[in-house]
Amino acid sequence: MPDDVAAARAAAEEESAFSHPPVDPDAIATYGDHPDQVIDFYAPRGEAVAGVPAPLVVVLHGGAWRAPYDRRHVTPFADFLARRGFAVANVEYRRGAQAGGSGRGEGGSGDAGAGPDASTGGGPVAGRWPDTFDDVAAALDALPALLRETLPQADPRRTVLTGHSAGGHLALWAAARHVLPADSSWRTARPAPLRGVVALAPIADFTVADKLDVCGGAARQLLGGATEFAERRPYADPALLLPTGIATTLVQGRTDNVVPQAVAESYADAAARAGEVVGLTLLEDVGHFPLIDPAADACAVVVEEIAQLAW
Repeated sequence: MPDDVAAARAAAEEESAFSHPPVDPDAIATYGDHPDQVIDFYAPRGEAVAGVPAPLVVVLHGGAWRAPYDRRHVTPFADFLARRGFAVANVEYRRGAQAGGSGRGEGGSGDAGAGPDASTGGGPVAGRWPDTFDDVAAALDALPALLRETLPQADPRRTVLTGHSAGGHLALWAAARHVLPADSSWRTARPAPLRGVVALAPIADFTVADKLDVCGGAARQLLGGATEFAERRPYADPALLLPTGIATTLVQGRTDNVVPQAVAESYADAAARAGEVVGLTLLEDVGHFPLIDPAADACAVVVEEIAQLAW
């Protein structure tokens, strides 16, 4: 496909994904004192059966771990899941500080890394070490109690963790906390009680992502810089945290020009070398954003992948 045609299609996919108005949650709960330490809850509806607890989908949004891109841009996706009978927890977490430049803010261009010089001090930095990881760990640890208080319709025994792009990385990482190095404060004594993980175009292998300069060097920024990148990868890179023993599926568009297919394939290969089978669903003629776009056929595929693990 000619580059100009591919670029035009990617732009149209992005525009469609961000054309949906944000959907307010049914409830909001905090898991800490920082303004970003919140979880939006969506009650199951549509196909949900009255009186029957619904599977829970925990959503971790993307946005290259950068400050301008918050959870609001995936609220239409969260609502899409709720309308198909799932209870949904949409997790916010601390992202990188705004160092200058510009972004689209809520409902912005997601992982595209918009803004001047986004890979240096001229734009929003990708993530905070260790705050981003602190928050995801704390949110998931707090979730069972918050569900009892806020979303009793949810069945925590049927939990699927999903995330898009940078959020896909966080989903894979959160499911691997029990195999973190022994000196990690995030390590858990046992695997998370998950039915599985469905990671959508995840930044799943930091070495490959760094070589491809995914999102303007976001993975390197997340870990703090060049020196820290090597030192912190064992604590942060999903490709080094295998096997997990948790059912995992990656969903990836073949024409994704934001997080290319090679990143997901490298993670799947690493899992295979570790003796674990990871599902890899490759979607033809699909880019980065249709996976979270309720108007796209790819989003229906994502929901089916989640349902296969949850029900």
